[in-house]
Amino acid sequence: MLKFNQVTKTFGANTAVHAASFVVDKPMMIGIIGRSGAGKSTLLRMLNCLTDTSSGSISFDGQNVSGLRGAAKRRWQSQCAMIFQQFNLVPRMDVVSNVLHGTLNRRSTMATMFNLYPDEDIHRAIDILERLGIAEHAPKRAEALSGGQQQRVAIARALMQDPRIILADEPIASLDPMNAQVVMQSLRDIHEQDGRMVIANLHTLDTARRYCDRVIGMRGGQIVFDGLPEELTTDTAREIYGADASFSEATTSTQIETAAPALHAVSAIAAQ
Repeated sequence: MLKFNQVTKTFGANTAVHAASFVVDKPMMIGIIGRSGAGKSTLLRMLNCLTDTSSGSISFDGQNVSGLRGAAKRRWQSQCAMIFQQFNLVPRMDVVSNVLHGTLNRRSTMATMFNLYPDEDIHRAIDILERLGIAEHAPKRAEALSGGQQQRVAIARALMQDPRIILADEPIASLDPMNAQVVMQSLRDIHEQDGRMVIANLHTLDTARRYCDRVIGMRGGQIVFDGLPEELTTDTAREIYGADASFSEATTSTQIETAAPALHAVSAIAAQ
């Protein structure tokens, strides 16, 4: 069970997240939506212990993860893998080595320095790449791949950690609609086939409805919606995004047939 209990994070005079509370009692795929600055990324970073909480607590299966330090914190981060919008790969390193970086938390300093990996880990990395449809790119430099392929490499690296939770911070924000759908389906398959909890920050309503079991909406650092995808009505979306009656779902669509106007409109909303 994952539990956020009145979690608040302040940066000086600014409150990024205010009294966030919710409970996840079983593995599911959760989408967190809201405009830029709503607190979505801070929420994920606190769960992964990349950012400390100012008050409140975050617990998983009874363990207070928001108070972890040192080795205990690193162990938790290996169980709570993070995927970023900008991939965070080593561009000049080959794909399979980037994936193997998911094992760094359990390797010795000497092995890390000399880039030494057991055959078992190498085979597992290639198997994961095969699962994600990009095994043929294993020997290539990461920088030679498309954005969508690089994001799948980042997902493969996360899977190498064998985590209980996968956090994805705007995983499709920089991708075209086709690659966005491939990446989201990959995350959905990981949830369904592995039984892992997946929490993804998203800008697009159709994506949240299509791939998620539950949607949390944030506005101004607060949770203003928490419900099923089918409960995410246009009126509710207006409330989450702070929009007026002119708001249209086309502005947050990743449907391939409306790719060009949709991407332009999403960029406009995200910049507000």
